[in-house]
Amino acid sequence: MSFINDRFMIESDVGARLYKDVAAQLPIIDYHCHLDAKEIYENKNFDNITQLWLAGDHYKWRAMRANGISEHYITGAATAEEKFKAWAETVEAAFGNPLYHWTHLELNKYFGCNDMLSSENWQQVMQHCNQQITTDDFKPRRLIERSNVAVICTTDAPLDSLEYHRLLKQDATFKTQVLPTFRPDDLFIEDAQAFSQFADKLAQITGTGTHTFGDFSAALAKRIDHFHETGCRISDHGPVTIEYQPADAACIDALFSKKRHGESLSFHETAQLNSALFVMLAREYKKRGWAMQIHFGAIRSNNTQMLRKLGINTGFDSIADQTHLATGLNRLLDAMAQNNGLPKTILYNLNASYNDVVATTIANFQSGEDGVKSPMQFGSGWWFNDTRRGMENQLNSLADQGLLMHFVGMLTDSRSLVSYTRHDYFRRILCNLIGGWVDRGEVPDNERILTRMIKNICHDNAVNYFRF
Repeated sequence: MSFINDRFMIESDVGARLYKDVAAQLPIIDYHCHLDAKEIYENKNFDNITQLWLAGDHYKWRAMRANGISEHYITGAATAEEKFKAWAETVEAAFGNPLYHWTHLELNKYFGCNDMLSSENWQQVMQHCNQQITTDDFKPRRLIERSNVAVICTTDAPLDSLEYHRLLKQDATFKTQVLPTFRPDDLFIEDAQAFSQFADKLAQITGTGTHTFGDFSAALAKRIDHFHETGCRISDHGPVTIEYQPADAACIDALFSKKRHGESLSFHETAQLNSALFVMLAREYKKRGWAMQIHFGAIRSNNTQMLRKLGINTGFDSIADQTHLATGLNRLLDAMAQNNGLPKTILYNLNASYNDVVATTIANFQSGEDGVKSPMQFGSGWWFNDTRRGMENQLNSLADQGLLMHFVGMLTDSRSLVSYTRHDYFRRILCNLIGGWVDRGEVPDNERILTRMIKNICHDNAVNYFRF
């Protein structure tokens, strides 16, 4: 029996049945990723397995550095063969790391390869993969179709033209929806000069002045409309911490004017202006029926020397901690609710020690007014938590404090076109968890309810929640 089979990661018979008969068959709704709509539209082949697997994958880069690999063979000028060999040597050392599982899930699904990649067989595996990778089956659109993906939501800056999303929408030959996500990081940038430059560009694109906080808000609403017309139904925010500091309208106008003119704000002033921006944006999302995602808790680019050498998103990020998280999170959501502008919201916590804080906070703001069950969602295990342990911790906290039946499920959060096996990985872990409950007599072996639960979490809830 090959390493990757129907019982991989699944211990119980009930879990195996739920996976094979239900979960494995369902389409994927990938409502948060970092794929490039241009790359999907242009639909070009990759040169080799190294380009597909290692270019831009900072998860793998971190592991390779831990394995003592020189940067020359990671992000440097080494050949494709040399980089693949270095990765194979790292895989051999990666027992217990999800990268070991992801690697072999991808080899199995996309390349029909059941060999365990190692320092001994890397040449044969590379040759096997490279013989296939220049075929049509490995063009971006075909990889997406082979993965059974129904919807993809990319991550896009507020001033993006969304040209390639529109072109994909017009192409009747490609059935997968590729939709934008509104990611307004530029609004919250600490650098006042960069903020002022963004405001200038926003004014130019929208034809709306951005001299006051009200003007700025109106211009942003136009951009949100632009995204909405292109199919966007989700926003995404990536703060390091969750802070809420109230201020009256006059104070907000003064702080906005100060930053608009390139003057730096204090920590407290920044928290006040950012809180007002967040509450304003949330109300715009609520008006349009959007969901708001908040991915918080990442300290990025911690190695200054490597940041200067390689730039951002190169594998030097960490989990953050925060004092008074529960207070900040509850006050922020409450301010949005008091402004009649708390949209459907998904909170992703990077620090697993706060799982129950997040799970109990969302329970404070659940309601039936949006016509969906559990409009406030505790998002799936994110980044450093999309491991077996991280996913199980998130699922158990959600089940402890809320209703797992209504969870909107997994996403890739990836830049790779072959990361869709992460959905399969999640589905196996989910089925194993629930199957274990049945085996221990904690829940009944009711096929109707169990089937509905798996279908809901893996597919149906996302369809009903986002309404693409």
